[in-house]
Amino acid sequence: MRFFEEKRSEVMKHIEKYMLEKMHDFLKPIDTIWQPADLLPDSSRDTFFNEIKELQESAQGLSYDLIAVLIGDTITEEALPTYESWLTMVDGVSKDEEGGWMKWTRYWTAEENRHGDLLNKYLYLSGRVNMRMMEVSTQYLIADGFDIGTGTDPYRNFIYTSFQELATNVSHRRVASQAKKQGDTLLSKMCGVIAADEARHAKAYKYFIEKIFEVDASEAMLAFEDMMRKKIVMPAHFLREVGLKIGQTFGHFTDAAQRLGIYTAVDYVDILKELIEDWHIESVTDLSAEAEKARDYIMKLPERLLRVAERMKNPMLEYKFTWING
Repeated sequence: MRFFEEKRSEVMKHIEKYMLEKMHDFLKPIDTIWQPADLLPDSSRDTFFNEIKELQESAQGLSYDLIAVLIGDTITEEALPTYESWLTMVDGVSKDEEGGWMKWTRYWTAEENRHGDLLNKYLYLSGRVNMRMMEVSTQYLIADGFDIGTGTDPYRNFIYTSFQELATNVSHRRVASQAKKQGDTLLSKMCGVIAADEARHAKAYKYFIEKIFEVDASEAMLAFEDMMRKKIVMPAHFLREVGLKIGQTFGHFTDAAQRLGIYTAVDYVDILKELIEDWHIESVTDLSAEAEKARDYIMKLPERLLRVAERMKNPMLEYKFTWING
C-alpha cells in the first residue's frame, strides 16, 4: 500500500506542472468573471422592489418539481466546505499553501462558491421557499459529510470529479432550459452561466486524468473500473430534511429530477461514454493483464447500463418537501 501511495504522489508531482500551465484555461480571472450581483436585483436602485416583484411573478410559474430540483442543486452547491476539505486530503496534494495543487483547490473552490451564493439569493427572493428548512438541510449536508468511495486516492478522486462536474453541467443546463420554457428567463440565465462554469471545471479534471493515463495507465484503468463498479454517487446522497435520517430526502430529489428529465439514468450512461472517448480507453497501451480485464469491463458497461436504464420506470410518486411553501 505504501508503494502505491508513493507512486501516486510522484505522479501528482509530475502532472502538477501541466496543471499549472493550463490552470488559466480552466479558471477565469477573478476581476472579470461574473458575480452573483451581476444577475440579481440591485438593492441600491430605485427599481429594486419592482425587480423583486417581477422575479417573484416569474418564479410563481415554475413547477413544484423544478423548484425541488433547484433547491437540491443549491444545497449541493452550498456544501463546498466539505468538497474543499476532501480535496486537500488527497494523496500527493502538498499541504504547502503555495503548492500548485493547494492553489488549484482554492481557486476552484472560489469559482464554485459563487454558484450557491447566486441560487440561494434567488430562492430567498422568489417567495417560493421555506428558507429555514432549506438552511437546515444545507447545514446537515455539510455536517454529515459524504462517502464517495474514493478514499485519499487522487486517481479515484479525479475520476469522480470528472464525472460529477459533467453531471452538474447537465443538471444546471436542463434546469435553465426548463426555467425558460416555464417563463423565468432570469433563472434560465443564472443556471446557464453556472453550467458553463461546470463545463470548464469538467475539462480540467478530465485533463488531469488524461495526463495520469500517460504515465500510469494500468493503475488509472483499475481506478476507473473500481469507481464504475461502485457507481458514481452524487455529492448530495446524504441529503435530509428536519427529523429525517441521513439520505432519506435524496431519493425524492432524484425522483423529481428524473420526472422532469433534468438528470436521468441515460445521462449517467452518456457521461460514461464521454469519458471513455475522451480518455481514449479503447486504445490505451501497455496495460497489465489485470488492467486489460478492467478495460474490458469498462468498454462493455455502457451497453449494460443502458439496458437497465431503458427498463426503469419514471418515478411518479410525488413527495411534499418541507423546503417548499404551500
